[in-house]
Amino acid sequence: MHPFIERLGLRVPILQAPMAGVSTPALAAAVTQAGALGALGLGAMTVDQAEAALRAAAALTSGPINANLFCHQPLPPDPARNRAWIAHLAPAFAEFGAAPPEDLSEIYQSFRGNRAMLDMLLALRPAVVSLHFGLPEPEAIAALKAAGIVLLASATSAAEARAAMAAGIDAVVAQGWEAGGHRGLFDPDGADERLGTFDLLPRIAALGLPVIAAGGLMTGADIARAERLGAAAAQLGTAFVACPESAADTAYRAALGSATVMTRAISGRPARGIANRFTALGDGVPAAQIAPYPYAYDAGKALNAAARAQGETGFSAQWAGTGAARARPMPAADLVALLARERG
Repeated sequence: MHPFIERLGLRVPILQAPMAGVSTPALAAAVTQAGALGALGLGAMTVDQAEAALRAAAALTSGPINANLFCHQPLPPDPARNRAWIAHLAPAFAEFGAAPPEDLSEIYQSFRGNRAMLDMLLALRPAVVSLHFGLPEPEAIAALKAAGIVLLASATSAAEARAAMAAGIDAVVAQGWEAGGHRGLFDPDGADERLGTFDLLPRIAALGLPVIAAGGLMTGADIARAERLGAAAAQLGTAFVACPESAADTAYRAALGSATVMTRAISGRPARGIANRFTALGDGVPAAQIAPYPYAYDAGKALNAAARAQGETGFSAQWAGTGAARARPMPAADLVALLARERG
């Protein structure tokens, strides 16, 4: 077992991806109880909601939990761009007899500069805090490390991994192009090498920092392959969506056998999910014409609500990686045990 995994006290080198909106305290606790690392995606929560989720997980397990935060660069409102995107979506709203919002709000707050969220984490001290979309200010990193919290950060390139390493991050999650959910790009409008997991992994492992492989991994054989390429562990998300403890609804679970696509249309940032009617609305639309994250997500949630009110689920954010069709529905503890056996 890699020393980093021993440091976390895990029995198997598996991390459950945080998956904001899909992970639950029950899922995270079940994964941790099975010897892997359970996680909670807190990026879409208020401080009070995040605290409640962490306390709920702690009530179910005394083992480590990974608290995941979004570190996107906050953007000021761009009313013209927002209105243009609303106009693009207006026909879809009209189909369901709904009026689109007049303007869009910044519905999710970044962890950057969020002192209240930092104070909550320092008070509860989850074993692990992981960061997505970049890094917070150095003072936050120093405070978390001083509290004994292990820090992870997603990286889609060696350059991002080097930035995380220089900032004092303990381990990097190497997020391949196949991964479901949002790309962890530090700059969503910058160049994206689009490296697959098994191409990205050795490039980051060569830097000498512990690396967790992520993207398209669904079986113990996938985990073993990642370890042979230098990974300390593997992070799986889509594999856990099908577990009964996840918050995925019936339509989401049924769609896991479908093709996936990278899209900005739903949230304003590149994210991989099940191809559906909403992702099709972004086909061929330049990134600059889509409202930025998280403003686009405000429109996306409103459109999904209007569609669902009429029984249409094809406008949901059903995030999933390229291995979605290989998902195996079973309790989370059983899945961890199966993955461990398959890994050998």
